[in-house]
Amino acid sequence: MSHIVIIGAGANGLSMAYEMRELARSSDRITVVANDPQFRSVLSPWEEGGAAACGEIEFPLGPRLEKKGIGFTAAGARRVHPDRNQVELGDGASLDYDFLVISAGPKLAFDEVEGLGPAGHTQAVCHVDQAVIASEAWKRFVADPGPIVVGTAQGATCFGPAYQLAFMIESDLRRRGIRDSVEITFVTSEPYIGHLGLGGDTESKALLESAMRAADIECIANASVDRVETGRMYLTEHDARGKPKSDHVLAFKYSILLPACKSIDALAGIEGLVNRCGFILIDEFLRNPKYGNIYAVGVSVAPAQTAQTQAPAEIPKVGYSIESVVTAAANNIRDQMDGKAPSHRPIWNEVSVADLGAAGIGFVELPQTTTPGGNGFSRGNWVHLPRCSSCEGGSGELHQAQEPDRSAGPAHA
Repeated sequence: MSHIVIIGAGANGLSMAYEMRELARSSDRITVVANDPQFRSVLSPWEEGGAAACGEIEFPLGPRLEKKGIGFTAAGARRVHPDRNQVELGDGASLDYDFLVISAGPKLAFDEVEGLGPAGHTQAVCHVDQAVIASEAWKRFVADPGPIVVGTAQGATCFGPAYQLAFMIESDLRRRGIRDSVEITFVTSEPYIGHLGLGGDTESKALLESAMRAADIECIANASVDRVETGRMYLTEHDARGKPKSDHVLAFKYSILLPACKSIDALAGIEGLVNRCGFILIDEFLRNPKYGNIYAVGVSVAPAQTAQTQAPAEIPKVGYSIESVVTAAANNIRDQMDGKAPSHRPIWNEVSVADLGAAGIGFVELPQTTTPGGNGFSRGNWVHLPRCSSCEGGSGELHQAQEPDRSAGPAHA
């Protein structure tokens, strides 16, 4: 009998638990460790009903997992002890494991930039609680609008969502009839618009630059955020060689910047297990090279960097790869339980969509971690329509479903 412990109960962790249950033997135990008894997803502060509707996309984890014969604890992981195959829990208890799968979400590194984040002077929407605060701040903002700064700080891993935030903000301002009153600046650590942390190509660059111009959104790329004060953001823009090119001071009344991410404190500083950011070092089979019974999936992993950037920009980790990665990890664990060597390799593909508020962009990188073997970009209201008619549409009505008429000038014309 083997005990498989899974740290994390997000989309990756739950998928891992269910798939592992299917592949494991009836005598094997599976336990999921989370730091919240509820599964939570995030609604945009700009959707109908705002973040206040988040209760509609919450559910208790324990009963659902237990129905499948999967153990669960919401005590959280305080520390992983790989030398003794043990996870120390937040309540002082501990779990011994034969195999450990790390699928923990990221720790948001707001502290790397002075004044960044909800505890500082900018908003965030990476968690339900943050989205609620951002939604309330947005209500105050639209009553007294001013400049907006949106984008990513250096070291961020999520570039697609940052573009989506910018366009959704622009669309909501247009819908409210106050777009003329607001200047929007997009700030990113990507070396150029459309890089997306993957290296990009001429098509993604041209498409996103065009979309930004059409929406009248100013852009500053290859930028590092030095600090944030009340209503002011200080940036350094770099040249192609990584040398400081110019300094910027941006005024704002509302700002959302996605931060750099690290792995959870329970993993920090474990030599041979994690890299400098706390992400799990893995081989081609998703297994840690030093600790052969530890696997990692999702945001926790440290895949190879495609290219160095002047303002640090990490490889994005997206939902589309969940199926391939989870299936490979689960099958490799079963291989080991059967006395075989791991043989299943995941496919690191990226397929993402960005809702632009009225239309959208879909992009594909196959694969995402090497020179692309195949890629493509497409724009149209087909991206926006499914989102309107499902979980993010409030009443399900298709508001703003058609691409706005850009012929008369900027989006707010």
